Amino acid sequence: MSQSVDSAGDDLLFYVNGKKVVEKNAEPEMALLTYLRTKLGLTGTKLGCAEGGCGACTVMVSRFSSHQDRIIHFAVNACLAPLCSLHHSAVTTVEGIGSVASKLHPVQERIARAHGSQCGFCTPGIVMSMYALLRNNPQPSLLDIEEAFQGNLCRCTGYRPILEGYKTFAKDGGCCGGKRKENGCCMGAEGQANHSEGDFLLYNPSEFMPLDPTQEIIFPIELLGLSKKPLKQLCFQGERVLWIQPSSLTELLDFKTQYPEARLVVGNTEVGIEMKFKNLLYPVILAPAFIPELNTVQRTADGILFGAACTLTRLGMVLRDAVQELPTYQTEVFRAVLEQLRWFAGQQVRNVAAIGGNIVTASPISDLNPVFLAAGCKLTLASKGGKRVIEMDDSFFPGYRKTVLKPDEILLFIEIPFTKKGQYFSAFKQSQRREDDIATVTCAMNVAFEENTNSVRNLRLSYGGMAPTTVLAKETCKRLTGRKWSDELLQDACSLLAKEMTLDPSAPGGMVTYRRTLTISLFFKFYLIVQHKLAQDLNVEGFVLEDVRPDYASAAELFHSVFPCSTQLFQEVPPGQNKDDVVGRPIMHLSALKQATGEAVYCDDIPCYDNELHLALVTSTKAHAFIENIDTKEAMCVPGVVAFLTAKDIPGSNRTGPAVYDETVLAEDMVTCVGHIIAAIVADTQAHAQRAAKAVKITYKELKPVVTIQEAISCKSFYQPTRKIEQGNIEEGFKKADHILEGEMHIGGQEHFYLETNCTLAVPRGEDGEMEMFVSTQSTSKTQMLVAKALGVPANRIVCRVKRMGGGFGGKECRSTILSTVVAVAAQKLKKPVRCMLDRDEDMLVTGGRHPFLGRYKVGFMKTGRIVSLEVTYYSNAGNSADLSLSILERALFHMENCYNIPHIRGMGYMCKTNLPSNTAFRGFGGPQGMMVAESWMGDVALHCGLPVEQVRRLNMYKQGDRTPFTQRLEQFTIDRCWEECLSISQYNQRRKAIEQFNRQHRWKKRGIAVIPTKFGISFTALFLNQAGALVHVYIDGSVLLTHGGTEMGQGLHTKMVQVASKVLGIPCSKIHISETSTSTVPNTSPTAASASSDLNGMAIYDACQTLNQRLQPYKTKNPKGTWEDWVKAAYFDRVNLSANGFYKTPDMGYDFETNEGKPFNYFSYGVACSEVEVDCLTGDHKNLHTSIVMDVGNSLNPAIDIGQVEGAFMQGVGLFTLEELLYSPEGVLLTRGPGMYKIPAFGDIPTELNVSLLRDAPNEKAIFSSKAVGEPPLFLAASVFYAIKDAITAARAESGLRGPFRLDSPATPERIRNACEDSFTKLCPPAEAGTYKPWAVQV
Repeated sequence: MSQSVDSAGDDLLFYVNGKKVVEKNAEPEMALLTYLRTKLGLTGTKLGCAEGGCGACTVMVSRFSSHQDRIIHFAVNACLAPLCSLHHSAVTTVEGIGSVASKLHPVQERIARAHGSQCGFCTPGIVMSMYALLRNNPQPSLLDIEEAFQGNLCRCTGYRPILEGYKTFAKDGGCCGGKRKENGCCMGAEGQANHSEGDFLLYNPSEFMPLDPTQEIIFPIELLGLSKKPLKQLCFQGERVLWIQPSSLTELLDFKTQYPEARLVVGNTEVGIEMKFKNLLYPVILAPAFIPELNTVQRTADGILFGAACTLTRLGMVLRDAVQELPTYQTEVFRAVLEQLRWFAGQQVRNVAAIGGNIVTASPISDLNPVFLAAGCKLTLASKGGKRVIEMDDSFFPGYRKTVLKPDEILLFIEIPFTKKGQYFSAFKQSQRREDDIATVTCAMNVAFEENTNSVRNLRLSYGGMAPTTVLAKETCKRLTGRKWSDELLQDACSLLAKEMTLDPSAPGGMVTYRRTLTISLFFKFYLIVQHKLAQDLNVEGFVLEDVRPDYASAAELFHSVFPCSTQLFQEVPPGQNKDDVVGRPIMHLSALKQATGEAVYCDDIPCYDNELHLALVTSTKAHAFIENIDTKEAMCVPGVVAFLTAKDIPGSNRTGPAVYDETVLAEDMVTCVGHIIAAIVADTQAHAQRAAKAVKITYKELKPVVTIQEAISCKSFYQPTRKIEQGNIEEGFKKADHILEGEMHIGGQEHFYLETNCTLAVPRGEDGEMEMFVSTQSTSKTQMLVAKALGVPANRIVCRVKRMGGGFGGKECRSTILSTVVAVAAQKLKKPVRCMLDRDEDMLVTGGRHPFLGRYKVGFMKTGRIVSLEVTYYSNAGNSADLSLSILERALFHMENCYNIPHIRGMGYMCKTNLPSNTAFRGFGGPQGMMVAESWMGDVALHCGLPVEQVRRLNMYKQGDRTPFTQRLEQFTIDRCWEECLSISQYNQRRKAIEQFNRQHRWKKRGIAVIPTKFGISFTALFLNQAGALVHVYIDGSVLLTHGGTEMGQGLHTKMVQVASKVLGIPCSKIHISETSTSTVPNTSPTAASASSDLNGMAIYDACQTLNQRLQPYKTKNPKGTWEDWVKAAYFDRVNLSANGFYKTPDMGYDFETNEGKPFNYFSYGVACSEVEVDCLTGDHKNLHTSIVMDVGNSLNPAIDIGQVEGAFMQGVGLFTLEELLYSPEGVLLTRGPGMYKIPAFGDIPTELNVSLLRDAPNEKAIFSSKAVGEPPLFLAASVFYAIKDAITAARAESGLRGPFRLDSPATPERIRNACEDSFTKLCPPAEAGTYKPWAVQV
């Protein structure tokens, strides 16, 4: 009989932060995150990606588990957790564990005081991941801490300070985990001496509050009682979806018969993403998470039986216990599963994702299905008609995302088998990033031998990522069965796999040559593992078998993570400096504690207005096309829709753009990129607006797009002008040269991936066209001007306000206005507040990123390595509008020689006009691309001459007083000091020797090292932007309100500005407050960019404070023993103005490209980094073993903030040069639209040893209190990792007899590394000839 469902629906009962919540109208499509933020007003939990990939939304869920008979606590992604899944659960958010107003929790305090919170948007999620770990394990190990953060991302800090702060909770924490030296400390005698003074630490761990488990929220007694009662069927009816939670297996099978198309949801880690991003709708969802049979764990005669609803976390716990208890030979499969689970998503996903869901999702790149297939796991399927048991083999997946389950069947159990003596099993996963990444290729290999021999009785090789389904290499296995496990078998296996594991050159996912090579390389690893185990096991039985060659042994080793250690060196303040004078002291970011408690307010945290509406963008799906028709019929029928806006609704001008007005607010007749904003939908909720936007149907007449730099060069599609810098006579230089080399290098683009996406709230003020804009932008004045232009009102009617941003990195300098203008138009038309915060996929699609560059060079040099002549041409992919591309290209040319003195040099630059979303400012602003090409030709010259590359770099380096190609004289030149100190603290010479020895002893692992300098010009290259204003109010009680033109995005600008004002006024920081940045207080501000904000705004504040000091001086003279408050009151009663404006413009600036004369930069920042890496030549993986950085930041205003900027910029550079790859289809469609496909560095990517030293005794007379800019300059130092990788590849290529220069484009992904390490395996998989097929993705 069919089950009946109560159409009225049940009440949902759960607790949040100890308070009971009863929701009478639970919406199945609503995520917990939306409910927390919109219904409960708990905005501490953040939306970062909506796909469980960044951890910003992490909360802790607690419930009583009847299967485990205990209360369990686990971290979850609130963006994926369905509200309806929380019945009888207790949710704890960041607000629930502590606050600045009441009492901080130690987890919140430690991340803040350890300087682990910069923009702070990721901080609540990281806090809750750590909190959940401590609730389960108050004394975790260092490894536990690292695993807890596998699902969390941070774009600002570089991760080191977060781990440093939290390792103080670890039982094996200590200094560097006690792993480094005899005394347990990584510091030498000098470092110890440096750290002996309490003042000379970035923070003092002894001051941290202790962890007190008695303070924690107690699990509600009511829930404990309810959880022990028998399960009751639950039903929640939403707008479009019915959610049913059956109370028994019988009920579940009845419902599956009644609703055969219903989806079963346990963790919602797959269905949630399908409904959100693939626009799929499942009208009925069955939630079987609590059915006892589906949570069974039972040992059988053949293995361990798991219910299909068991989570991956529980699977791991059970298998770990089994591995400890059982004989090793029985647990080969278990250990393979555990190895795959180490890298399976993040902890938050593993905590809720079910084994059964992983199997029946049938992903072709599943991490676990190849293991289950190779092991021949038994599956029990159940339906109303009964049960059946099948073995998991290649017939289980009949097609893409399909299984043999019938519509009314469910997966009930999976039995993972024991292994027997003489059986060996391994699993491998290769991905872009080790942590929390989807697989490129995943595989499992199972071999059984005849008793006490090396003859193969049975072999099973399964692969994911090589077909639309998980497949078995049946032909290869058949041909190898019965053979002896020997080198002959290996050779045949490789040839057979090359023939059997083929891929179409156009296959989805691309990387075809690499994937094919991996199938062979991974089998080779398996061969070595088995050979080693077989030799050991058979030798015990008296059968002598040769073990693996010593130089091959490391190829078979599994990856072991080592908890990172670090040192930070900086100059202490001079003896006798006043305690209240905080300039030069490592004080904490002023918002850090608020950020750690969730109390810091970001744009989307502003409470909703009563009549507020939500906006969603309608964007183009074609790269270049005429718009023929827009059909809104279906969209306007979506509940809650209020309006549909097009270009016709813009009251002012539709022309917009940051430098030239070559863009539209909304497209008119033509679209010029995928993601071009065509229109907007406004509705009562974000969900309704987004649903309606997806329902808008647009027909196009397509035109041929220009997508890549090469296509732009071919059809001469360039923006004007081109740029040239020339010095000397390059033809003469080439004649003098002993050798001439030519080469080229492509540097890929980069997504900003600020954790807080673009957000705007526009509030019309009801009269005179006034409007208040709350925007996440680096450019308040630009936003004000462009909104006023679109609305057709003067700028004085628009106020733009910024409290803080959750990261910017240049991405919110100009591109934020494309959203702000649309939202403002909607607000003005509807006369109501309108809000829009872009989802991560939308933000990545519409906003553009760092410019991809192609550099072509011709370099002339002497046999000594001295470079005499250089010709270099840069092509940047600007996208569909000019944006800031000209300034970015100019900066690339200004940095084309990096730190090297080239007597004859010519640089040319072209901006390619393409049909991609307009690329824009990004930390470094063209400088890193310019310098990257320089280091490429430098490396080529060294390889050609057979000289150490560091020697060639040093030989060509500038000296004090030299002139650059743009004729600027180098003063206060410190690169030589940075270079020598870097070689010293990195122990470069010892490392180089150790690397050479390591490389002689290891064939398939190679190490490399590189030392890279940087010289970065500080100033806006657009002269007029080098100005700043400030406004300082002193109130009668002595408190000071400080306002300046800069915005806070995590870089600590407000903190530094308070330090400056504190020093100038001679008062403690506690008396000074910065509320926000607003166009109503400081007008005509320059964007917070170019690393110059501390310099410019600091001087403006200095100017204002000096004015106030002059006004207060008579009262100080009159009452020398008085207090600040006394002097302020006296001045007030004497009718003295206690408000002052400050202004500053950088003097002696200006450069002319036509004459190559002038001075484009106020000064230069310098730095040097040395990095060591280890490359796995078989997979292309690399480990960052060591980095030492020496950075000249002048006299640091705040060493904690400056070191944080150095490390954060460095790690962002590591992403740019080794990890982050934006993939576009040949039609110009962005394929990497979220953390699932686009990988920024994670916790595990930081160097195992990281040393940062701020250069001592290097005051800079050109900036406030002798400091220097620090935001952008360190980013390029990550090129040391790239060139260390190239050094390791050079060693690998030498093993195959390949010598001399070779091309390695950036980023150095595992694919590029593996393909460059040419060997016998790569020869078996030659790439298809270009032009004979259409690639899945192209290099733009």
